[in-house]
Amino acid sequence: MKSNRITAVLGIDKPIISGGMVWCSGHRLASSVSECGGLGLIGAGSMHPETLEEHIVKCKAETSAPFGVNLPMFYPQLDEVVSIIIKHKVPVVFTSAGNPALLTPRFKEAGIKVVHVVSSTKFAIKAEAAGVDAIVAEGFEAGGHNGKDETTTMVLIPAVCKAVKIPVIAAGGIATGAQVVAAMALGAEGVQIGTRFALSKESSASEEFKNRCRALAEGGTMLTLKNMGNIRMVKNDLYERIAAAIDRGASQEELKEIVGAKKSKLGIFEGNLTEGMLEIGQCATLIEKAESVEDIFKDIETEYNEVLKRL
Repeated sequence: MKSNRITAVLGIDKPIISGGMVWCSGHRLASSVSECGGLGLIGAGSMHPETLEEHIVKCKAETSAPFGVNLPMFYPQLDEVVSIIIKHKVPVVFTSAGNPALLTPRFKEAGIKVVHVVSSTKFAIKAEAAGVDAIVAEGFEAGGHNGKDETTTMVLIPAVCKAVKIPVIAAGGIATGAQVVAAMALGAEGVQIGTRFALSKESSASEEFKNRCRALAEGGTMLTLKNMGNIRMVKNDLYERIAAAIDRGASQEELKEIVGAKKSKLGIFEGNLTEGMLEIGQCATLIEKAESVEDIFKDIETEYNEVLKRL
């Protein structure tokens, strides 16, 4: 994999970034990805401020390479978390689920690189205007919260690359070396990989969750709760309850009651496979065995080079 604008902006050797996934992306996963030459992200979305600070400190102790924090902008204690990130001089922040103009100037003043996650060309253009350093264009195939337009990665990436001048990172359904080649062919200069790293040995997700996702058949995930933020999850008992409620026209209040406040933690972190919300991407069906982060990098790079040679 050659150096490009993404590796230069982020200060990394390989244009591979791990997803900042709730209940999966702790300091161990982030530091392991960074040690392999990519950019590891700590997922702030499932951490209290003091927990995030602990993970940042541990990550800095485990790697001297750049790493980042993924920060959903609906975070309830946003100002406190921003202050912690700046205090510890985290090199990169990936923002999502909000207006990048709100935080980008503050991070940039502190010397922190900012990357914003979008699901459409409209928001890519707004992010560029806000002064971010790069954009993650995330397609419909991704796990967890997803874009409202349901645009697939294959369509989204070339559209966003055409719409903006800053470098673009492809995300959504990317797990293999061949898919990295495809993303680069579409114009991306880097990839963000969530699901495969979520199921790695270094992920903080429960083994029950990892094993369930590795055993998924094609079509084993579905995008649901479209009036509450679009969430891709494994079809389990909770999903069936949600789907049945939607089919009979349940109100948003009833759906919120079914989902509850801590169902992601229950499913991903605690391993309750029936009542928990099991958020994972479509490409889970391509992953069948437990792998270390180092194994994943080696496999992606080997396949990437083989595909380029074949082409």
